[in-house]
Amino acid sequence: MKLHDQIKKYRQEYGFSQEDLADKIHVSRQTISNWENKKSYPDVDSLLLLSLLFNVSLNDLVEGDLGIMKRVLMNHDLDIWTKIMLAFLSLGVVVGIPLTYLFSKWGLAVAIMLFIIGISASIKVDSIKRKGNLRTYQEIIAFMEGRKLSDDEKIRDRNGYWKVELLMFIGSALITAIISEIILLFIKLL
Repeated sequence: MKLHDQIKKYRQEYGFSQEDLADKIHVSRQTISNWENKKSYPDVDSLLLLSLLFNVSLNDLVEGDLGIMKRVLMNHDLDIWTKIMLAFLSLGVVVGIPLTYLFSKWGLAVAIMLFIIGISASIKVDSIKRKGNLRTYQEIIAFMEGRKLSDDEKIRDRNGYWKVELLMFIGSALITAIISEIILLFIKLL
């Protein structure tokens, strides 16, 4: 049984309205409605309060939803680490190049630190992808949309994957070089 059904079932068994349940676990009535209509999931604190209120174990309450919850958490982690990676690699280019030009060794040290943080985040993104057995961009997109690719689609995508990786690397290098040159020209004009 899914969590949204469990919440509704126990709420009705105990004779609570959505408003009553909301008051007991310190959330809004709309939040209860969103949980029951699969629009959102309760946080850990709310789950614990629900299990205590309904006198059921947390495992019984979330039975059948653990896979969904793991996917949601992994998706959230993937989003966060991707944003961190992009932010620090971008800062490394946009801030690091002018600092290196202006302050030589100290500017270079700052740029290297920004790149190290960005690369570390990139490694974390890769570990999340490996944990979810995600290898191609199609698999990542399907994972984030909550669907699965067929075996044929996976094989087809993985055969040409190295080409996409190579093009992404070359494209990133070209864009970085162009942005770097523009920034250096702008600094020289000042």
